[in-house]
Amino acid sequence: MKVRDAVEADADALSAIADVPADVVRNLIHDRTVRVAERDTTDAGPNADAGEDDERDVAGFVSFDVREGTVHVTQLAGTTEACERLLGEPVRFATSEGMTVELLAIDDDKVVTDAATAAGFERAGSGPQFDGKATARYRFDPTS
Repeated sequence: MKVRDAVEADADALSAIADVPADVVRNLIHDRTVRVAERDTTDAGPNADAGEDDERDVAGFVSFDVREGTVHVTQLAGTTEACERLLGEPVRFATSEGMTVELLAIDDDKVVTDAATAAGFERAGSGPQFDGKATARYRFDPTS
């Protein structure tokens, strides 16, 4: 799996993964740090067009920003493997800057909660309701 910076051309694929409008994703790409996990080209099969941008190559994405000395993961979506790998991006940044990382996950989003736990995040209490759904706050402290 390869991780790279997101570009505007990724908006449709990321939109499909996150189930949000492509315009929202385009704004996210411009306003935040957004990283994309791509499946290895060998995963696409021998008849796939090399270099063709399509949704099957994107396994997930993460967006994050820094506020008040904390790295906040603002969006995380994709496969469990991709999400776990992608959480390494804000963790590396936070570690190099001496910051903690926070993530809100919808309680029943098993992909995100499993990825957060596997990546070393600890549940740090309840978060706010989001679209009527309960959330949990996860935190990664590189000094622990």
